Amino acid sequence: MKNIRKGDIVGRKSYNKDIIFVVERIFKSSKGNSIAILKGLNIRIQADSDLNDLELMDKKVIEESEKRMEKRFAERLKNFQNGQKEEEKSSLLKRSNKVIYTGRILHLDGDKRYSEKSNMFYRKMGLKAIVKNIPESRQAVVVANLIEKHKPDILVVTGHQRIGYTEKNRKRKK
Repeated sequence: MKNIRKGDIVGRKSYNKDIIFVVERIFKSSKGNSIAILKGLNIRIQADSDLNDLELMDKKVIEESEKRMEKRFAERLKNFQNGQKEEEKSSLLKRSNKVIYTGRILHLDGDKRYSEKSNMFYRKMGLKAIVKNIPESRQAVVVANLIEKHKPDILVVTGHQRIGYTEKNRKRKK
């Protein structure tokens, strides 16, 4: 078995590798075993796992997973666009001058990769969104100024609460 390192793409054997993760960091627990902090590759999730439970993922599996996620998004986008077209047809038949107002979105995200993905999705859906990549620890400090500056109708704040992963914290959570 190859040693697993920070940045490797892995799956958890105990979960049948249902989610693909990137190893964010590795540390030794007080019991002497190695624990990995994992971040979802395609799904916004964070987890920890014993290093012995991890298996490196094959590049082909990773590519297939990426393609499935893109396909799911493309289907959702198509359904959204088809729904808008049907609503427009319905409005024309009723001779309605209904204006659809989606509002301006301000989205704060602590993860650069997800910020970029979110921004792309908003653009593809034709939504007015301002996406800012701001670490979770700074979001509370800057949110009021950003709301004042951009005057959003919708505020989205995403991220993971960062807690120092130590054996002491793990015991306290149980």
